[in-house]
Amino acid sequence: MIETSRHIKEILQRLPEKPGVYQHLNKEGEIIYVGKAKNLKRRVTSYFQKEHDWVKTRQLVKNIADIKYVVVDTEQDAFLLENNLIKQYQPRYNILLKDGKSYPYICISKEAYPRIYKTRKRIKGAGEYFGPYSYGNTVDLVIELIHQLYPIRTCNLNLVDSSIVKKKYKVCLKYHLHLCCGVCADRIKKEEYNNYIDQAKKIIRGDAHTISKQWEREMMEYASQMKFEQAQEIKEKLELIEKFRSKTVITNNHTGELDVFGYDEQDQNIYVSMLHIRNGSIVQGQTLEYHKQLDEAKEELLGIGMMELRERLNSNTQDVIVPFIPDGFDENLHIHIAPSGEKKILLDLAMKNVRQYKLDRLKQNDKLNPDQRAARILGELQKLLELEKMPALIDSFDNSHIQGSDAVGGCVVFRKAKPAKSEYKHYIIHDSRSSYIDDLASMREVVRRRYQDILDNNGELPDLIIADGGSNQMNAIREVVEKQLGLNIPIAGLKKDDKHRTNVLLYGSPVKEIGLKVTDEAFHLLVEIQDEVHRWAISFHQLRRSKHQIKSELDDIQGVGPATKQKILTYFKSIKRASSANKDEWVKLLGTNRGSACYEYFQSKITR
Repeated sequence: MIETSRHIKEILQRLPEKPGVYQHLNKEGEIIYVGKAKNLKRRVTSYFQKEHDWVKTRQLVKNIADIKYVVVDTEQDAFLLENNLIKQYQPRYNILLKDGKSYPYICISKEAYPRIYKTRKRIKGAGEYFGPYSYGNTVDLVIELIHQLYPIRTCNLNLVDSSIVKKKYKVCLKYHLHLCCGVCADRIKKEEYNNYIDQAKKIIRGDAHTISKQWEREMMEYASQMKFEQAQEIKEKLELIEKFRSKTVITNNHTGELDVFGYDEQDQNIYVSMLHIRNGSIVQGQTLEYHKQLDEAKEELLGIGMMELRERLNSNTQDVIVPFIPDGFDENLHIHIAPSGEKKILLDLAMKNVRQYKLDRLKQNDKLNPDQRAARILGELQKLLELEKMPALIDSFDNSHIQGSDAVGGCVVFRKAKPAKSEYKHYIIHDSRSSYIDDLASMREVVRRRYQDILDNNGELPDLIIADGGSNQMNAIREVVEKQLGLNIPIAGLKKDDKHRTNVLLYGSPVKEIGLKVTDEAFHLLVEIQDEVHRWAISFHQLRRSKHQIKSELDDIQGVGPATKQKILTYFKSIKRASSANKDEWVKLLGTNRGSACYEYFQSKITR
């Protein structure tokens, strides 16, 4: 691992595993490199995990003082945003794209008889442009598809009505191959040709639904008439259209400039993000964090954030997309709420960025102040259960056995939302029969032993007890805690769905269900507690069972005592592996006499 600053290490830990574009900045705040990634965390972290062979990369890493990033929806979006940022900032360590080369567009020329072609330059007034597209072959295939479907001209002739009437031109080979409609020789009416252009435009825009429906009807009609070749041709065209119909967020059809804002909050912290869109592409993005001074409304805070971000990014665009109407905004702005359509997709992307920023900041703050994180999560749990005090100390119980044999119980302890492993307890169940009632009896036994021991030694009682199970387990714990020991400790349970996933928190008497959101931090804490107590009980049961098996198998071998049994258990892990070991392995582990005795014992069992 390359030596990095604390600031960089914290950023690397917070990076999301999502597609996006990252920017490396030097200590002066200058962007020195822009890159794209399918997985931001994996890609950016790779810069600091090894010594690079290339001198220029080593120099780049040496100069990185800060990292910024923008999350996007797809890898294709990352291609396009990277292109825009490199064009804008010209980072010194970027090699590609600094020469001004752009991703391609599809152009429908502004002519009496338009052409459709690929270009990398947008010339004002030359036609209508669609794109940019991150893959040039995508443009080629779309244009090829259009020319397969519609006999639109590909020549560069300056066609006007007067020259066509005078029969100045003759049809070319493409006309005879049915690849051109022969517009130059007046073989098609202008209205029909323009209809081809309109249909092609729908395909380029991804709005080919009506065309596809018509072709589907024609395909079914051909099939019903046993004309399978014609039906197959239409089917292939439909598949091609479907493949290229979808558009990415960044390749939308919006022209001009547009600002998109996202908003989120956490306690007293407010987050506002802005994406600046130019000709359908994201060219800038930034997020700000504010702290509430008083009880300001979110509309006011969004308005303040909008003004600040627009000033920072030098934006004068009049079109703005927001999640809700802000207060105090410029009356000349055209505000869009964007309930659906392309603007809604852009708004969702802005919201994704502001939420990711919030998550990063929370992770950073949690690392700097773990108690703050614990207080937030436990406060959330306290609110869910309506507890009188914050559950800083939590006990959780689970049992494990197989048909009543080697039954054990386990108790895990969480302090301030973190596992206190030194305080975990294992219990060997004294009454280990196999019915369901005995499982509850086992729970009562473990709980009674746990809290009787705490009471006898003036120990610390928990603020909350969590049962890894439903109401029956909760009632078994309550019977001991409240009725037998006279303690007043809140008891909760965790219920799983039919797919064995935790989805409901149980609490109270009578028991009531409290729905959990998988995005809540309290939910993740509860799942962690449940997984930990289950692991703790299962691991102890496996150890007990393994010891029992080893004991029953090895007791008959002369010269094998408790210490040797433990040595065998530690080395082989199971009786099955021990029984299949060769003589050399036994001798190496236990010496010639005892090793040979053990080997011969297991060999005699095999030959019986």
